[in-house]
Amino acid sequence: MRLVMMGTGTFAEPTFEALLANFPGAVVGLVTQPEREAGSKRGSTRQVGKGMAEIARAAGCPVLRPESINSPDGLAALRDLRPDLLVVAAYGQILSKEVLATPSRGAINVHASLLPRYRGAAPVAHAILNGERRTGVTIIKVTPALDSGDMLAQEALDIAPDDTTGTLEARLAVLGARLAVEVVRRYEAGGPVEGVRQDPARVTRAPKLGKEFGHIDWEKPADYLERFVRAVQPWPTAYTFLHRPAKEPVRVIVNRAAGRPARDHEALARPGEALVRPDRKGFVVRCGGDSVLEPLELQPAGKKRMTAEEFLRGYPLTAGTRFGPEHLA
Repeated sequence: MRLVMMGTGTFAEPTFEALLANFPGAVVGLVTQPEREAGSKRGSTRQVGKGMAEIARAAGCPVLRPESINSPDGLAALRDLRPDLLVVAAYGQILSKEVLATPSRGAINVHASLLPRYRGAAPVAHAILNGERRTGVTIIKVTPALDSGDMLAQEALDIAPDDTTGTLEARLAVLGARLAVEVVRRYEAGGPVEGVRQDPARVTRAPKLGKEFGHIDWEKPADYLERFVRAVQPWPTAYTFLHRPAKEPVRVIVNRAAGRPARDHEALARPGEALVRPDRKGFVVRCGGDSVLEPLELQPAGKKRMTAEEFLRGYPLTAGTRFGPEHLA
């Protein structure tokens, strides 16, 4: 059986490596996204792994990098590989009917959620943001409709209280690789591979996150914001602007934080107002819902990551200090 892997980024790498290890000689090509600068630029927070193309080259596997796999050139290059089965993981492009008709046995997708929940491009982030305690991986048949195909395998795992999208996705990637190999073995056996239909009544969405999604809304309660900070790590990251009297706003990334109910004097502050802890080793920011968020690790623009205590040494907080959008009302 001739396999073609389609994937980009760290989530796809374990699946690709597992296919190469478990089906020697069967993986006849890799289709991945063209090289982008975002992952290697200085200061980028995107995860960078071994690299799909590098894994392919080490294995002697041909690599295709079309701008669009659905273009005539992309489709022709895929057809030249004569695939029996496409294995897709975080490829980043919607596959046309023509692409899906190219492999003789169709295509399967490694999706990082317990479908039908969290269909879309950012299932891990949305699961954390919504306070889910469990998530998982589902292997589905690829259909033209987004993440709607029959389920061929599914397995759950727990979300740890301190999981970020990055740490959770890394565990899901390993789980997805194992499940993908199990499903490909069923195809390799030659018979029909049947799945379970998704319940349309249980469908939820997990749309792609844009860069601006990371802006912190201090009107939200602290328990939500604590999840939010974890959900947008490593990208697009949670950010806000520090406003101090008579100084220019400073963009600040919040990398780790903890939420709790506001105490008496804290409850009198406005959302976004910063209050230094009595021991001067940290501070809290007033949030909605009578709560405060304590940033534990921060990164001012152009600086390295630092603890809250280190932050206070460089950016002493005085009366009237607030966090919020770049231009406060």
